[in-house]
Amino acid sequence: MEEKDLMERVRKIKILGCDVDGVLTDGLLYVGENGEEMKAFHAHDGLGLKLAQKQGIPVTIITGKNSGAVGKRAEELGLDDVHLGIRDKLSRMEEILQREGLSFDQAAFIGDDLNDLFLLEKVGLAITVPNGAPELKAIAHYITGRSGGRGAVREVVELILKGQGRWPY
Repeated sequence: MEEKDLMERVRKIKILGCDVDGVLTDGLLYVGENGEEMKAFHAHDGLGLKLAQKQGIPVTIITGKNSGAVGKRAEELGLDDVHLGIRDKLSRMEEILQREGLSFDQAAFIGDDLNDLFLLEKVGLAITVPNGAPELKAIAHYITGRSGGRGAVREVVELILKGQGRWPY
């Protein structure tokens, strides 16, 4: 996508949504012998999400897994719009946008796998990571330089805030 077209999309964004596994994490699932789950989150992504919120961009997490680790991390970051165990991400995002009085073209979403495809086809700014599914890469408006769990979300927050002239640094 040309830089001009990308920036036109970026300027319209009023809400940021993202998946967890493969986006906020590297996608590896650590499961102990008693079923306990561990996930690693990058501090840069956490700060990026806090910056988005501080600059007036609400953040919503929509993930297919029902993970206590995600709930704990969201709580640490002050994220209260967290949707766990969601099979139909498109319908959930539609509900969120209706609640917020926004349209799909005002939404950005970061996904990495096929369960994010239908949602990415609808949002105004569709984003995936370098190791995202080929089907997502084919429709994405932006593919991050950083991998999931390694600062990709922070990269997107910077793109949006800088593109809107809201980057505070």
